[in-house]
Amino acid sequence: MVYHGPYVVLYQRSTTPSPIYCWPSQCFDYVLLGFVLCRLLLVASVYFASLFSLRMGSYVDDDWEFASSPSKEAWTVVLVGRTGNGKSATGNSILGRKVFASRRGLSGVTASCEMQSTELNNGQIVNVIDTPGLFEFSPAGRSEFIGKEIVKCIDFAKDGIHAILVVLSTRTRFSEEEEDALKSLQILFGNKILNYMIVVFTGGDELEENDETLEDYLAHECPEPLKEILSLCGNRCILFDNKTKDEKKRASQVQQLLEFVNSVVSRNGGRPYTDDLFAELKKGAMKLKSQQKEVDSLEGYSDRQISELKKHMQQSYDDQLKQIIEMIESKLMEATTKLEQQLAHEQAARLEAEKSAKVAQKKSDEEIQKLRQHLEKAHEELRKRGDKGCAIL
Repeated sequence: MVYHGPYVVLYQRSTTPSPIYCWPSQCFDYVLLGFVLCRLLLVASVYFASLFSLRMGSYVDDDWEFASSPSKEAWTVVLVGRTGNGKSATGNSILGRKVFASRRGLSGVTASCEMQSTELNNGQIVNVIDTPGLFEFSPAGRSEFIGKEIVKCIDFAKDGIHAILVVLSTRTRFSEEEEDALKSLQILFGNKILNYMIVVFTGGDELEENDETLEDYLAHECPEPLKEILSLCGNRCILFDNKTKDEKKRASQVQQLLEFVNSVVSRNGGRPYTDDLFAELKKGAMKLKSQQKEVDSLEGYSDRQISELKKHMQQSYDDQLKQIIEMIESKLMEATTKLEQQLAHEQAARLEAEKSAKVAQKKSDEEIQKLRQHLEKAHEELRKRGDKGCAIL
């Protein structure tokens, strides 16, 4: 670069330099600024391209392997609770449309885990998983069904659960079965699960008719076990009216619930709930997908041979799923045994307390009887003394 009077000349780097560009010197500052900006844009584009490729990872066409993007991570929420409490209706309220079959009653209509998604106005994706009455089980009949449904729920959740919505109803009292179900959740998934729980009370329309708030309801309809659960959940609870036709009210309660979900996500550092079951299922699914791709790329094999290989791999994966289901069944049995032992202990303690109370009552009655006898004897002696005094007179 050489100044020649009113001009600036750029030369190529070579043994015999030759001019390639020539500008008026008063324009050169702008030209130089343009070169700098272009260079910065080039560097920035390379940086962001490499950053994006790192965030994206190696893309695999597999639901188990999420490709990250600059957009917000999807939230996955799971609805659990007793049949008839309004899980499906609550899910429909969150989604803003009726996709889960719902009707009021004790029989329920949700026969298997189901997932639906919605996108909020801010671009946030919310996946909602509706479940059947997973924790209304007896060891003899439903443990295998529950094991399969839990595996299906984890399959839907894939990389983890951001919030668990425990759906209770203000129309019915908090039952021992619901208490046991929540204890089962803790036994199955550990106490860490409590950090992700939000309690949703349905039946808001009924409370509104009685001019009651959720606080009023909990003041007189909150037994000690429920108080303990709410305390363990950080008192994260909300009242829902799934019957309202008021769009503003419906949007407001959903917004309040999503704020709870957001706070749960933040409190957990943005990390969804996962455990060994999630890891094992994801590992198995990714392995199966990888093996199937390898088989598809094989050459020199007939379609029948490739089909047999895929069948063998699928069988291996199914066997792994069976082992996981059996592990869940074992945990369910363990949960049932612990609950039965706890119940037996509580009953024994109650019987012991009743026995002690009866002994104490008997002792008290005996003491009272002795006092009465002493009083009667004293009265009798006083009467006799009085009679003797009258006789002397």
